[in-house]
Amino acid sequence: SKQRQRQKQEWLRCPPQRSSSSTEQAKAKVGVVEAPAHFAMAQGTSKYDRQLRIWGNQGQLALEKASICLLNCGATGAETLKNLVLAGIGSITIVDAAKVELADLGNNFLVDWDSLGLSRASCVCALLQELNDSVGAKFVEESPEKLLELNPTFFSQFNIVIATQMVESALLKLDGICRRQNVMLLIGRSYGLTGLVRISVKEHCIIESKPDSIVDDLRLHKPWRELKRFADEFDVKIQDSLVHKHIPYAVLLIKAAEDWKETHGGSLPFTRNERAEFKALVALSRQADDEDNYKEAVSSCYKIWSLPGISMELQQILDDNAAEVHSSSTDFWVMVSALKAFVEEEGEGEPPLDGTIPDMTSLTEYYLNLQKIYQARAEEDVCAVEARVRNILKEIGRDPQSISRLTIKQFCKNARNIRVFRYQALADEFSSKSGPELQKLLAVEENREIPSAENGAEVMGGEAKEKSNFSRIKNINPTIYILLRAVDRFAAMYNHYPGDFDGEFEDDVSRLKAIATSVLNEMGGGGTSLSEDLISEMCRFGAAEIHCIASVIGGIVSQETIKLLTRQFTPLSGTFIYNGMDSTSLVLHF
Repeated sequence: SKQRQRQKQEWLRCPPQRSSSSTEQAKAKVGVVEAPAHFAMAQGTSKYDRQLRIWGNQGQLALEKASICLLNCGATGAETLKNLVLAGIGSITIVDAAKVELADLGNNFLVDWDSLGLSRASCVCALLQELNDSVGAKFVEESPEKLLELNPTFFSQFNIVIATQMVESALLKLDGICRRQNVMLLIGRSYGLTGLVRISVKEHCIIESKPDSIVDDLRLHKPWRELKRFADEFDVKIQDSLVHKHIPYAVLLIKAAEDWKETHGGSLPFTRNERAEFKALVALSRQADDEDNYKEAVSSCYKIWSLPGISMELQQILDDNAAEVHSSSTDFWVMVSALKAFVEEEGEGEPPLDGTIPDMTSLTEYYLNLQKIYQARAEEDVCAVEARVRNILKEIGRDPQSISRLTIKQFCKNARNIRVFRYQALADEFSSKSGPELQKLLAVEENREIPSAENGAEVMGGEAKEKSNFSRIKNINPTIYILLRAVDRFAAMYNHYPGDFDGEFEDDVSRLKAIATSVLNEMGGGGTSLSEDLISEMCRFGAAEIHCIASVIGGIVSQETIKLLTRQFTPLSGTFIYNGMDSTSLVLHF
């Protein structure tokens, strides 16, 4: 309402003064930026309409219930939180002891000239609150490293901790703490024109992975009783042109498959020639050129022989030891155990039907009747899986109703595409002998050409003509990973990052090269040469946090955060390396 809008504007101009009580004194290092109560309420679906179309009401609810802790709110951290606050995250807590300096004004859009010398956490927190007053915002004026030492249990209150611009030694401690407290950890770092993103969580189970491409599960090769009865009601040789051109293509393919089986010993088309012949037979039944349903049938013939089946990823989940459930098993694994039994029994080797059918040229009556048949079969499968879930819960000593029917139904609908990710601890990654794999990556040359550094434009006859000499380059992204680890060791040894001081640049290049070679040797990759030019470039960066790179890394970190919190979409499966020098990226698996 207009009255509320005026109240909001007045509140933003003149925030209410807090009393100087003992509570205020206790907040000398812990601050809370609060909005009036009527602004803290969610504003319904209209506010988040666009994103609701992506992750739905359940995903949005998960975000609004989430509590996030950000460590260090420099450019990378600020960009990350900006995206999450706009998405409607429940609450944020910023941990940062730094004061706003001149360098922050050049790369952090959430501070200004008036912020100089003030708490960076406080300034960023206040401006983030203005972006979305439904989000709770707090800050702690303390260095993350000190908090790790003095109060490690602090992190147990959050769903996810986002660590930005933290060195390797601190990340190792933080990862251990988060794993012991079952808190998800997401690492983001910008370093000059390079960046890194890494997820660390024991296990992440996804029901709605939402793959880019899905094969329709129509079961046309083996129609059940109700579907076959529906198909039998149609005569594909009928002379009524209106009816003939509106027979759903699913029916056309079912009947064509039956005819094929009768003349081929009960088998479906298998060889390339047989499949071409099958398509030709379907096309021959068309009576007119304007029958789009037959065009759809011909283009969908592959659905007869390209069966979804059980994917390798799903089979690995069904065979996982965690599917042998006990009283402390998660709801996800209880449903997986029920799914495994369903596939072996009622499903006859297939997971539950999802109940959806694609658009097809048809009369509305035909399409709706076909849709109801698929939905009814899907409902039967849900009931079968639900019965198994209830029995399993009872057997392991848990409340049989502890998993809602809505959750089971959602699980069945997405059963083909459930995913499980397990991430190794940082300590295991840093001690892994993955050097040989890195050696292979370092030896791979990119199959493209780029202009060499000396390429320019020379004027000839009043026109600019570009030189034609090109040079090939190596894939430097694995080297970036090695150097990002090496710069932290450099800082620990020399108390500054390479390239911080101009007078020591050449010495820093030699030192960084020696340290990077040592890191690679520890990983078992001895004998591999690292790019001298890239080592010099890393020194030239001087640990700068450039806004354009921070924006990219912050965007990726916030995107992965939303994936983890909503348990939708597929998150990064390894260590993501971003190379802003030639706009390429790489995901490393150790």
